[in-house]
Amino acid sequence: MVDLKAKPYYLKDEDIKWVEDTIAGMSDEEKIGQLFVNMVIDRSPESLKKTVQEYHVGAIRYHNAAKEVIYEQNKVLQENTKIPLLIASNCEAGGNGGVDGGTTVACGAAIAAADSEQAAYETALIGAREAAAIGCNWNFAPVVDLTYNWRNTIVQTRAFNNSPEDTIRYAKAFFKGTRENGLATCCKHFPGDGTEENDQHLLMGINDLSCEEWDATFGKVYKALIDDGVMTIMAGHIALPSYSRKLCPGLRDSDILPATLSPELINGLLREKLGFEGLVVTDASHMIGMFAAMPRSEQVPGAIAAGCDMFLFFNDVEEDFGYMMDGYRRGIITEERLSDALRRILGVKAAIGLNRKQREGTLMPPREQLDIVGCREHEAAAERIADQYVTLVKDTQKCLPLTPESHKRLKVVFIAGEGMVIAGKLVEDGSDKVKEEFLRLLEEEGFEADASTPAAKGSMEEFRKRYDACLVVLNVQGFAQFNSMRIKWASPTDQPWYVSEVPTVFLSLNFPNHLIDVPMAKTYINAYHNSVPAMKAAIRKITGKSGFHGRYNENVFCGRWDTRI
Repeated sequence: MVDLKAKPYYLKDEDIKWVEDTIAGMSDEEKIGQLFVNMVIDRSPESLKKTVQEYHVGAIRYHNAAKEVIYEQNKVLQENTKIPLLIASNCEAGGNGGVDGGTTVACGAAIAAADSEQAAYETALIGAREAAAIGCNWNFAPVVDLTYNWRNTIVQTRAFNNSPEDTIRYAKAFFKGTRENGLATCCKHFPGDGTEENDQHLLMGINDLSCEEWDATFGKVYKALIDDGVMTIMAGHIALPSYSRKLCPGLRDSDILPATLSPELINGLLREKLGFEGLVVTDASHMIGMFAAMPRSEQVPGAIAAGCDMFLFFNDVEEDFGYMMDGYRRGIITEERLSDALRRILGVKAAIGLNRKQREGTLMPPREQLDIVGCREHEAAAERIADQYVTLVKDTQKCLPLTPESHKRLKVVFIAGEGMVIAGKLVEDGSDKVKEEFLRLLEEEGFEADASTPAAKGSMEEFRKRYDACLVVLNVQGFAQFNSMRIKWASPTDQPWYVSEVPTVFLSLNFPNHLIDVPMAKTYINAYHNSVPAMKAAIRKITGKSGFHGRYNENVFCGRWDTRI
């Protein structure tokens, strides 16, 4: 039985009564519906009403759109639901994770580069303010994975770093900013990503640490954050074989499952050993790390039976709802398991006051609060924090600063990514817009920037006469498409043949570990973001108008000696 008076709920008797009375008044269909977090695809009022009135979902997530669009979506949903909805954002780096036009402040790796709990707090505060303005009340952040493997791409910038102590400091500060805006707190991805290079979007992740190693690293992080009162934890499609075998002696390799489907990891490790009584939500169920584990008809009720309380995203709404209902009727999900899940779901809703707000008609904030999204105050904070995190990894050729006076004519080589898969949807990475903005900033600074791609390298002497320096801008992004994200040179003339001809600066706007592909780089900078504040800060530092304050992690050298030269 879930103790709703204890951590992390701290409910009063009247709120507990609301939880129990609500559960007692639910039909079986309403109970099953509460287990789902729906991904909004169709924003028409008719579709939104059907989602809450026919499928009775407990929470929603959505693809980003303009603030007015998301606000109206959430308003329709909350006005037509019987039980108030948890509405989740993904504000890991600021408001950009919840709404188009939201403020990008700092990803986890940038916060660690700045080594600033204040930056973590402000990132969460700004993200939560902007998310709350459009009606969100739950943030799927921060990422508390540990990047022990430099090849890992899925959390390389989203996680802070590979220090449990740093991660605990930054995550606690992040929670503070989230709580101050009334959003439910979350951390992810239990039992921990970052030890391997593979991506659970594409296959089951495996954390191969021993029990003792896990206890001293990921376990230390989760225990500290549970003690701090985190309300929800997202389970990843990541196996932890050492603990599965320890908690289930004799377990065959073929029976090892990702945490989202593993009773021993959710109940035995997370709840019993670490003492977590909050809500466990699965990571997105469209990932192959879950799909490949067992048939969908078994996955859907199996995740709840394993101890998860909410199931993230339908594949086919009617089909998945039927699978969950069938699992309940066949006893895969017991009455006790369902009741505990419902108490946790409604307990979180009551803990952030959704029951009271529904009575008062204040589930949605005043429309005027939309003005806070991307406001100048938030942008100024992002600029100030960017100045702290942009990192000079090396300048062994001593070519900095580059100024319009010393190196006016720049050859700019811009390397783009290949799009991203976000919540099961392929989206463009926006490289064209980033390139245009970066060139504009260079020209504003007084440089003459040539970003054309010639058909052939041509004369070395002519190249040196034409350009004073070369700036290679790496905007390599990708998500849920490849297990390894590397630089792909679209043209042979983009390849770094020019590094010995003119002073060349490599600037990464995303992944920090590109030296594996450009070990010949003598000047290498990590900006962590392709946001305007990050690009402005990088240019200011390249031109010597501001010093470099960010610190790098040893992962940047990718385990090679030649990357340090």
